Amino acid sequence: MLFKCKNCGGNTVYSPERERMYCPHCESTDSEEKIEDNSLVQCVNCGAPLQLSEYTSACRCEHCGMYLIFDERVSTPYEPRLLLPFHVGREMAVKQLEKEFSNRLFAPADFMSAKSLEKMEGIYVPFWLYDYDVDYDFAGEGTRVRTWRSGDTEYTETSYYEVVRKMDADFERVPVDASYVMADGIMDLMEPYDYQELTDFAPKYMSGFVSERYNQQADELAVRAEGKIKDASENLMQASLSGYTSIRPYQKNLNLHKKNDCYALMPVWQYAYRYRDQTYLYHVNGQTGKVVGATPVSKEKVVAYGVSVFAMVTMICGLLVHMLEIL
Repeated sequence: MLFKCKNCGGNTVYSPERERMYCPHCESTDSEEKIEDNSLVQCVNCGAPLQLSEYTSACRCEHCGMYLIFDERVSTPYEPRLLLPFHVGREMAVKQLEKEFSNRLFAPADFMSAKSLEKMEGIYVPFWLYDYDVDYDFAGEGTRVRTWRSGDTEYTETSYYEVVRKMDADFERVPVDASYVMADGIMDLMEPYDYQELTDFAPKYMSGFVSERYNQQADELAVRAEGKIKDASENLMQASLSGYTSIRPYQKNLNLHKKNDCYALMPVWQYAYRYRDQTYLYHVNGQTGKVVGATPVSKEKVVAYGVSVFAMVTMICGLLVHMLEIL
């Protein structure tokens, strides 16, 4: 399917800035008309052949530029229950990158050039969101050490305590990405998201962006969610054990009970920069604007900087010698 403007026939897309459908051609809003076509091999608009992976659920036709959404990959069993719409538009995403990287001294000259930034694209990444109940029983021996001086003598008193904690916690919407292409570590760094903006899925939100359906089932990825929950539970428990000099645990029973999982799409801007036969990927959270990535280093700039510093130091030294000779 695709969304065409009723007024001019252009491709209507979801505008993060306007938070509604928008036609970039005639600048009308909410003028979309859905054109249905279930083909996965050719563009519904121009008929050109499409090169899709088995997971592609939305793409941009390389020939006519129309954004296409593939109905059978966004419907049962692949229909997302929830979607977090893009809040950060392309222009704002570029500004976030410039804010983060424009002052990097040794970045290549064209790193943030307009031509390079043309490769930036908005992606709806498939995620599973997990809900868990947790109960954690802890028992251990705690010590408190008190030291004081009396005259020339230093005294140390160690008190021992039995420390018992019982913690019950609810974890809701713990995110785990379900895409082979997107690196797990990078997607973890995209967090946190504000889930208050989650909305029921509708295909129109995908118009103007690319996307995948989930690559892995919820049960396959639950272990990653449980790892996050265990770490968070341990941090909560440790926070409750403050005030002791040391803690020696002798019972730690942490139990996780899965309640629910939910398939959702999360917004991410991705900028692919090619430098010296290597691709560097940068990501911007499409809701919060958080930037993840590290700039490559231009050897030429490093050498030029070193030469200029050396020349400046040499000049200063020469001036000092000359002044000393005058004196």
